[in-house]
Amino acid sequence: MQRKHYAGPFENERAYSRVVKTVGGAHLWLAGTTGLRDTSDKTVGGEFETQVQQCFRNIEQKLEGCGAKLSDLVTMTVFINDAANCRRFLELRKEILKKDFPASALLVISGFADPRIMIEIQSVAVIEEGSA
Repeated sequence: MQRKHYAGPFENERAYSRVVKTVGGAHLWLAGTTGLRDTSDKTVGGEFETQVQQCFRNIEQKLEGCGAKLSDLVTMTVFINDAANCRRFLELRKEILKKDFPASALLVISGFADPRIMIEIQSVAVIEEGSA
């Protein structure tokens, strides 16, 4: 499986790629994942940063169950409930993913089904055939 990320300085600063090209591989389509609960379904803190970090841990756990890792993400749609958290989300995503960022959209919405939720990420990963 081949993967190429197309990003310039602006995209790298915001921790996303304008385009991610993949050739071959198996696609993993992840349902929306929140950071309100940890992988054992225990409710975590209500702070935005805590929920972002837990959200990525939950995604990572789902991916690991399929033989994948966070660096296999090729796209994500991020929903947050407060525009004031946009910059902090971008900083945290950059810290967590490090490089070769997925293509991404960041949307501010009026709320989630559970009002305690502050972030939800829907994503797609691509891995080597036979890994999943």
